[in-house]
Amino acid sequence: QGAQVVDLDGPLLLTQDRAEGLIYDDRGAHPPSPELWG
Repeated sequence: QGAQVVDLDGPLLLTQDRAEGLIYDDRGAHPPSPELWG
């Protein structure tokens, strides 16, 4: 949407996230599993 900066680590600060949410590892953030969208 024309943003110059995107904060992808915001969900890391949550105490609990959805089980099917973004996947984080040492390579970065990865898309969520299809189950997130039903």
